[in-house]
Amino acid sequence: MHDIVIIGGGPAGMTAALYALRAGKSVLMLEKNVFGGQIAYSPKVENFPGTDSMSGSDFADRLFSQVINLGAEFDIAAVTDVEDLGTHKAVRTDDGAVIESRSVIIAAGVKHRMLGAPGEVELAGKGICYCAVCDGDFYRGKKVAMIGGGNTALQEAILLADICNHVTVIQNLDFFTGEERLARSLQGRKNVSCIFGAQVTSIHGGDGGLCHVRVCKEASGEELHILVEGLFIAIGLEPENGPFAGVARLNENGYIDADEACLTDTPGVFVAGDCRSKRIRQLTTAAADGTVAALAALSYLA
Repeated sequence: MHDIVIIGGGPAGMTAALYALRAGKSVLMLEKNVFGGQIAYSPKVENFPGTDSMSGSDFADRLFSQVINLGAEFDIAAVTDVEDLGTHKAVRTDDGAVIESRSVIIAAGVKHRMLGAPGEVELAGKGICYCAVCDGDFYRGKKVAMIGGGNTALQEAILLADICNHVTVIQNLDFFTGEERLARSLQGRKNVSCIFGAQVTSIHGGDGGLCHVRVCKEASGEELHILVEGLFIAIGLEPENGPFAGVARLNENGYIDADEACLTDTPGVFVAGDCRSKRIRQLTTAAADGTVAALAALSYLA
């Protein structure tokens, strides 16, 4: 039986593993995709203390190597259910395994809602980004596009307008859904143009990076080819917390309802990172959550 099973191999989960391993606990990390989480897709990391500049994948690789060298076990598997058995927890995976552990840390993260347009998967991290706060500075002085019309898209488009040569905002509706004051601020920028009632139909690359975006205006059927060097997509985030509903309360948006203490309603089950309800989702806050959750788990196991 493991001391701690950590569900999710992003920065929150691996930071939790780091603290637990240094305390002498046995740790199994379960990740259904790629260790590193969303940060692995960032072209560069320059906003983490002590890190001048490195790719997101390099950052993830270093953190993964660190916890493996400390003795962490890991497996690539999707968790389908977590059950509280009182003295221990049962974690079930999609390959039929039942893993017993004295405690569980849920650090399953979220996924950015994707467009589903042809070319998106191939160009992710090669011109397509999902966080202007993280990656906007890499496109300073360049032409970019932002897809989305909610508060996040508007805020990030304003940020980009301050540093980029030109920002084209593409919204599928005929109006912005974000706050009016943000919309006014954005549309008042001379280097911003907005295209409403339009869908991105395909994304194209060239010379190792993004080249242009093809857009169709729904009302007229007119096709536009927008030349850009960066494409930012902000159409929402999606938690995937369904498997944990038996041990953690979910809010109306599907996030685990927990504050900075990283506790759930089930003793011995903790939560860290973007999968919990929180206002700010950054690399540093994920690492902070991982620390708090690990220390809470260690206290529980004492």
